Amino acid sequence: MSLPPLVEPADELSIDEVRRYSRHLIIPDVGMAGQKRLKNAKVLVIGAGGLGSPALLYLAAAGVGTLGIVEFDEVDESNLQRQVIHGQSDIGRPKAESARDSIAEINPYVEVVLHNERLDNDNVERIFRGYDLIVDGTDNFATRYMVNDAAYFLGIPYIWGSIYRFDGQASVFAAGLRNSDNAELAAAAADAPCYRCLYPEPPPPGMVPSCAEGGVLGVLCASIGAIQGTEAIKTLTGIGEPLVGKLMIYDALEMEYRKLKVRRDPNCALCGDHPTVSSLIDYDSFCGAVSIEAADAAAGATISVVQLEHMLKERAEGSKDFVLVDVREPNEYEINKIPGSVLIPKGEFLNGNAFDQLGELTGNGSKQLVLHCKSGVRSAEALAIAKGAGYADAVHVGGGVVAWVNQIDPSQPSY
Repeated sequence: MSLPPLVEPADELSIDEVRRYSRHLIIPDVGMAGQKRLKNAKVLVIGAGGLGSPALLYLAAAGVGTLGIVEFDEVDESNLQRQVIHGQSDIGRPKAESARDSIAEINPYVEVVLHNERLDNDNVERIFRGYDLIVDGTDNFATRYMVNDAAYFLGIPYIWGSIYRFDGQASVFAAGLRNSDNAELAAAAADAPCYRCLYPEPPPPGMVPSCAEGGVLGVLCASIGAIQGTEAIKTLTGIGEPLVGKLMIYDALEMEYRKLKVRRDPNCALCGDHPTVSSLIDYDSFCGAVSIEAADAAAGATISVVQLEHMLKERAEGSKDFVLVDVREPNEYEINKIPGSVLIPKGEFLNGNAFDQLGELTGNGSKQLVLHCKSGVRSAEALAIAKGAGYADAVHVGGGVVAWVNQIDPSQPSY
């Protein structure tokens, strides 16, 4: 699906800008008019992380006149494996400020607008207003649905990307243009789908691990972030056919790209013929950090790492006995661990294979079962399964090994 240019051209390019963008100017499809459109464009990038880094760098180099950055986090050493807009000296700095400084080094003609705040229902529409296009580099489902809905209501198209381990996806969701004041754009986007057309419902809580839990190949971010940057330039200038109504799937291990059609869903809750979503909703509840069963199981059965440290001392002294089980994956267990823990990945709880081993470890339930993971989400899910299997006094550790490293044993690495 082709789209008309999203923005009008700027009045002119300076001599310095002509020199800088000469390799664009000699491409007939871009030319002077296309470069002036880029100069006049205002693009908001959500996240200065794995996807936001390459997208910001290349959009800045391409000459997008105004780049907004939504980012509330600080640079951590674990970011540097993939978030190439930051460097060693940026550790501890706000990511938004670090990204701004890197952009200034690449292209001083770009105006950078910082939104150093967490995106939520209260500020999303205020932040989005005034931008022509959004590049979504978020990494959780609640924010993705919020971005989709807010962009639709405001009539703004956006470029979406997703990464996990060796796999990436990207698409352009332009359904919001049907709400545009520009009749030509609105007509062109008449059949454009939105994110909800592709994913009507979020996956069950805990079903899809985050990159923080499952990892991501650093260079994969460059591949998908570059696709997002490419699609942004095409959409802004009106060249080529952007990924509207198409889903690009990339398998880095097989070095294989596939494209699937994504059709507008007439039953879509947001952009369908009879929408049921007419305003922003509670996206955390819609997506759920943990399942209802896990939340119920964890209520009154969550201990802190300080309590766990005390329990471990009592176990060492012989005054208390329990079994501490780490439900993370083996490669995570190699990075750091709580001393005295036994590794049984969450998947073993899901398929039921964990319980023969647990029976031996706990003396068929005579010892209390204590579960932990990285942050407390997976252990809560495993806790619900364990309680359902008869381990009524089982508990889990809130904050998991992250809290243990931060509060009890900072000598261990974090990830």
